[in-house]
Formats: sequence, C-alpha cells, structure tokens
Amino acid sequence: MTSTGTSQVSGVKAVLRDERFWKIAFQVIVVVGVAFAFSYLAGNLNANMSERGTEFGFGFLTNPAGFSIGEGLLNYSAQDTYTKAIQSGIINSLRVMTVGIVLATIVGITAGVASFSDNWLVYKISRAYVGLVRNVPLLLQLFFWYLAVFFSLPQPESQIVLPGGSLSWIVMNKKGMFIPGPSFTGELWTGLLLLALALLLVGLLLRSIKVVRSGFSRSSLGSILNYGVSLVTIPIVVVLEYLLLFNTGTGRGLYFKGAVLALLSSPQGIALLVVAISIIPLVLLFRWRTRVIVEQAQTGKNQLIAIAALLLADVAIILFTFGWNAPETLENGGLTGGLKLSLEYAAIVTGLTFYTGAFIAEIVRAGIQSVSKGQWEAARSLGLSSGLAMRMVVFPQALRVIIPPLNSEFMNLAKNSSLALAVGYPDLYSVATTTFNQTGKPVEVFMIMMATYLIINLLISINMNQLNSAVQLRER
Repeated sequence: MTSTGTSQVSGVKAVLRDERFWKIAFQVIVVVGVAFAFSYLAGNLNANMSERGTEFGFGFLTNPAGFSIGEGLLNYSAQDTYTKAIQSGIINSLRVMTVGIVLATIVGITAGVASFSDNWLVYKISRAYVGLVRNVPLLLQLFFWYLAVFFSLPQPESQIVLPGGSLSWIVMNKKGMFIPGPSFTGELWTGLLLLALALLLVGLLLRSIKVVRSGFSRSSLGSILNYGVSLVTIPIVVVLEYLLLFNTGTGRGLYFKGAVLALLSSPQGIALLVVAISIIPLVLLFRWRTRVIVEQAQTGKNQLIAIAALLLADVAIILFTFGWNAPETLENGGLTGGLKLSLEYAAIVTGLTFYTGAFIAEIVRAGIQSVSKGQWEAARSLGLSSGLAMRMVVFPQALRVIIPPLNSEFMNLAKNSSLALAVGYPDLYSVATTTFNQTGKPVEVFMIMMATYLIINLLISINMNQLNSAVQLRER
C-alpha cells in the first residue's frame, strides 16, 4: 500500500474516532429518519384519500359556511366563508386564553402568598381551595360552573342584582352576566387581542435576532439549524406583525382590522394606545431607579415620583376616557348598559381561572419556600413587616423558581381552552368540529387547529423563557 493510501485510511479512522463527527452524524440520521417518516405518512394519507375519491386541499375555506356562531367579535354571519368562521373561532379562543391567563395568575399568586399568611382563616381557605380544585377533573368543574351555577340563574324577571337596591353593578340572569365595563366596540376588543398577540410575536422576533447576531457553530448541526430557522423566521414575523397591526380588513382572506388601525378608529382606542406606550417609560424609570439605588446608594426618590405621576396619568386616562358604564335595571325586569358576558363564556373562563390558579398557587408556594429563611430574618431585622418582606425581598427572589413551571401552566390553560366545546362556547375547536363535519375535510381542519394551538403555545413558551432569563442571577 502506498503512503498516500495509508494516510487516507488513517484520516478516515481519525474522523470515525472523532466524537464531534458522531454527534453530527447522529443528528443527520435522526433528521433524515423523521423526514422519511413524514414522507411515508403523507404518501399513505394521499393514497387513502384517493381511494375515497377525495383530494387534499384547502379550497373549501372559500365556500359559504352555512352555520351560525353564537357569539363573536368579527360580525360573522352564516353566509360568510369557512375562513371567516375559523378566524372568528380563533378570536373567541384568544378571548378565553388572554382573560384566563391574567385572572389565573392573580388568583394563583394570591392563594400562594396566602398560604404563608399569619391569619389562620386565610391560610386554611388557601389550602382548602388548592387541595379541592387540583384533585377534581377540569371537565367536571366546567360542568359544575355551567350547569350548577350559571345555568341555574333566574329568569330576567327575577334576576340577581348586586349589591342591591339602587346599585346594580353586577346583574345575573339566564341571558348572561352584566358587569361595569368600557364602551368598546367589537372591533376595538379584537384590536386588543391582536395587539397582545403581536407583542408575543415581538418576543419571537427579538429571540431570532439574538440568535442571528450570535452566529452559529460549524461543529454543531443543531446550532446551524437554529441559525437558519431564525434567519427565515425574522422576515416571516415582520410580515405577520404588519398583518396583525396594520391590516385593513379587506382582501388577503383576513376579516379583521389590524390592531393599530382598530385602536386609532376611536377615542377609547387612542387612549388605550397611550396607556400601552406608557409602559415603556415606566419600565425604563423602574430600571433607572434600581440602578441608582444599587450603584449610587441613593433613595431614587425622583424616579419614584416620576413613576407615580405616570401611573396616576394612566389611571386618569383609564377612568375618564374609556366610557365606563354600569348595567341599569329597567322597570319591566330588563336592563341596559354594562358589559355582557354570556353564560358559556363566564363558565369556561371561571373554570379555567380557578383550576389553573390552584396549580399556580402551588408553584408560587414552592418558589417562596425556596428562598432561604435567612432572607426572611434579614428583612425583619430591617423592620419590614411580613407584607413588605414578602413583596420587596422574598417574592422577587422566588420568581427565579416560579417562572419556569408557570410557563407550563400558561400553555396548559391555552390548550385546555379547547374544552369550551363542553359548555357550548364557540371557540376554535367548536367551530372546527362543525366545519369538518360539513365539509368532510377532517385532516385539513385538524391541521389548521394543530397549527394554531402550536403557534400560540410556542409564543407563550418563548416569551416566558425570555422573562425567565431576565430574572436569573448574572454571574461575573
């Protein structure tokens, strides 16, 4: 054997003995295997559909739906297309997810902190709530809230009025719940939901930009793929942001007006934009105050005054420009004004809130317990009360333990919102079920559903992971 052949053999052996080669080779084999599996399944699906005389495609989305939706924000009618029906279902699902996540977080944090209360009754109520709700199936709880609580409300002639007398802040009857609320149009509510979704996309955009700026490692296939996916994601997210924020509501198969255009179309929407934009200087002032206190050993009084002034301005805008109105009872037993919540919507939101809140309460309790006892003692030695010690010393440190599992609970709530079908609320799953029953296109419809829930949960996960990175300790 020549020296050249010997060197080639030795070179091959060196490569085969290189651990980095086998790592990349294994990843390539897995990717090829997954691609082959999906190709086989797609071919099998196409063959089965051909035998039944059907073809894979989404052309049915342009056909008239022919069914009504009980409630929605897109002014949908039975003569509209399946595309608009599905988009109306997505907006209804976002209504449940957004409100449910906010309320469940409030309930969970309250119950979790209450488990450390010095008040015996508050402590026992917190533990009883968590122990009861966590161990009862969610579907059973939804049936309880809908059938035993909300569906059992009286007729409008004998409706429940709270607090009673001449005050009718909350009115409940068979037609729904009526509470004080702003005079927002359906277009404005839709704009708010789209704005929240656009903010989640900002988190994905920032993460993709960060990955692209940091580059990739040639020795890692995962790093290369991550870089490539992020590079492709940036223009896609920019286009989606434009559609969510500035879509005119005509053409492109989209039946909603962009968030910015919807908010600018009314005085209340403009006020909402002002409040939303004010969050940026609030965050900057808070960080400035923290830096002044830590690095310069000052009180940060000036920054605190600026924060308080900005918050008061926001509160004034919310109180005096949103057009708040409370429900008013009429002599014939009817009522006018207020924000109406259907029984189905109230049931699904209430059930998800208390169910998820119980799990969040345990996460909060575990996070607080992870903070060393010395932190409590140090806070009390400074003269801080239990409440101040919790808010200023213990809870900020507990966030490092709370946020990772909280991510999972938010995603669980988003997925569990599909159980709205059980109480008759027309969310995405309910609309999609009716759609594939009428069109005979279960594969296509389920792909739309899966993609929607997958995207929403990935956006939640990405943003929560970034929040988790922000609260972690920075090692020097």
